[in-house]
Amino acid sequence: MNAQDVMKLIQENEVRFVDLRFTDTRGKEHHVGLPVSAFEEDHFEHGHPFDGSSLAGWKGIQASDMVLLPEAGSAYIDPFFDETTLVLTCDVIEPSDGKGYDRDPRSIAKRAEAYLKSTGIGDTAFFGPEPEFFIFDSVEWSVDMSGVYSKIISEEAAWSTADKFEGGNTGHRPRVKGGYFPVPPVDSLNDVRAAMVLALEACGVPVEVHHHEVANAGQCEIGTKFSTLTQRADWTQVLKYIVHNVAHQYGKTATFMPKPIVGDNGSGMHVHQSIWKDGQNLFAGNGYAGLSETALYYIGGIIKHARALNAITNPGTNSYKRLVPHYEAPTKLAYSARNRSASIRIPYVANPKGRRIEARFPDPLANPYLAFSALMMAGLDGIQNKIHPGDPADKNLYDLPPEEDALIPTVCTSLDQALEYLDKDREFLTRGGVFSNDFIDAYIALKMEEVDRMRITTHPVEFDMYYSL
Repeated sequence: MNAQDVMKLIQENEVRFVDLRFTDTRGKEHHVGLPVSAFEEDHFEHGHPFDGSSLAGWKGIQASDMVLLPEAGSAYIDPFFDETTLVLTCDVIEPSDGKGYDRDPRSIAKRAEAYLKSTGIGDTAFFGPEPEFFIFDSVEWSVDMSGVYSKIISEEAAWSTADKFEGGNTGHRPRVKGGYFPVPPVDSLNDVRAAMVLALEACGVPVEVHHHEVANAGQCEIGTKFSTLTQRADWTQVLKYIVHNVAHQYGKTATFMPKPIVGDNGSGMHVHQSIWKDGQNLFAGNGYAGLSETALYYIGGIIKHARALNAITNPGTNSYKRLVPHYEAPTKLAYSARNRSASIRIPYVANPKGRRIEARFPDPLANPYLAFSALMMAGLDGIQNKIHPGDPADKNLYDLPPEEDALIPTVCTSLDQALEYLDKDREFLTRGGVFSNDFIDAYIALKMEEVDRMRITTHPVEFDMYYSL
């Protein structure tokens, strides 16, 4: 779709507003609405000005002018607004040179795709993320000087067996770790997910599957089709928007927070990926699990840089409450075919065109533009430097003898540890100007604010452990 097609779409659908959207460093979308009378084809060339100083981690007030440059191929009709509104995803442009802003996540993703082509290794990177999420009936929290608390309200929760509900307590709900694929009424959210699927498809995001996930209290997944790096990140942002707003329409609330519930599985975002050149899948071969040597080197790069990657793929303090043993979260940096306890899994596929690797440690709190770019850059470093990942791990990595367990490296255990690794191990990200040192410094500073806030906040568990000592 080009600019002329978009203008035709506006006319045919009697569009009243055009919504320009972009993503900040943390991964949250922002928007500005234009009456259709104020939107012209010229916007695709010159963009729309805005103030970049009001976004955390971006411009200072002394150099705040930025430009939103819409991409015609991203257009879709918003399914939620009362007035017919066309949505366009934008790059953030630095007006002084007309280039993508150094700290704009979408511009970073485009630079990553350009870098891949410049290496000669491949011309296309395909990504297929699987972001899990929870749907609750309600959620409450408070953080102030008097104290801290949080409360999840869910009729589907395993802890709700004795609660009183309007219309009665049906008693049908998943047990802890018992939420995988049950039929209704245990799965109470089929209709909500179905509405999300229809909205996604109406917005141009192809859907392959939807289902209840393992955790109780409404953990879900909607599987969408793979695509190229930047477009797949665009689609992930559309998915989050759809999930949040459909849940809201149903009087519920959805979250991509990795570990909202203590004692049950958290939400991951397994990321399938492969590199192609001239229409050929470079990951297909005759090696382990049908992989090529190129694919094994790519795995080696991810494992080598995994702890630095954690700062981007697992970017919240809450992320590391998921990355603990025994909740299906992969903490061991190893690879294996079909073994879900390994950080890198090679899914079984009959057709070599579908051969790919799956990084299982990322979570849906990650900014998809940054996460996919960083994963690819790590994998390319593995290919360029022929970093072999060693032998595969075909055992259950959650239940190894101590002497074997000690030999397998692990992901980070905290956000501040991950940020330290990113600070030290950043060169692979800066190749080709994909990530700049300035961006990485700003990212670390932004995330350290979250670390410090968590560090100085008294936690209810501390009352439980220390109050009466």
